[in-house]
Amino acid sequence: MRKPFGASLSARAMDSIGCVRQKIHEIIAKSKVPEDPGHSRNTLDWLLRLEPDADEALRIAALGHDIERALEEQKVCQADFTDFSAFKSAHALNSAQILKEVMSGCGTPDGLAEDVCRLVRCHETGGDPRSDLLKDADSLSFFEVNLPLYFQRHTQEETLQRCLWGLQRLSLERRKLLQGLRFQNEELSRLLKSVTRNIRPGD
Repeated sequence: MRKPFGASLSARAMDSIGCVRQKIHEIIAKSKVPEDPGHSRNTLDWLLRLEPDADEALRIAALGHDIERALEEQKVCQADFTDFSAFKSAHALNSAQILKEVMSGCGTPDGLAEDVCRLVRCHETGGDPRSDLLKDADSLSFFEVNLPLYFQRHTQEETLQRCLWGLQRLSLERRKLLQGLRFQNEELSRLLKSVTRNIRPGD
């Protein structure tokens, strides 16, 4: 995997990364969506489980890919869209723009900031090995962290459709990881099992 911003980062760049991470944590901690802080951390955890040597741009993108949801006055509203994929695309673009402003304020080198923004713009759809990795980490974290709370706020049919959408965007070779997830809610466990029952070890 290409590592455009790895061990060669300067001390100034590393300071800016620490600043960016801190600001992402501060912004997302204020989100009205209760699972947002946990999802941010857990997406980074999944990223490092899938690729322990993931570069700094990917790590920042994992932490901040949903940052716009935490900003009530700036976030994209699903109600304004009739197409769920169009809503997700607008969400990704908005998060990338907000992260660009955060990184500018922290003095992040232009090349690194541009790479982070590109990854975040692509995090819903992927399209190359690094953005595919971020997409999969995000999707796996949705199932592990977000799904139980999503299920509390939506009907069973809505949850089923969201699971099917999430499964479809997850790479074939990583779908089997969903079969290791367990929930305390038996109804939700049965629903996820119904979605993943046809995943074979070789998929």
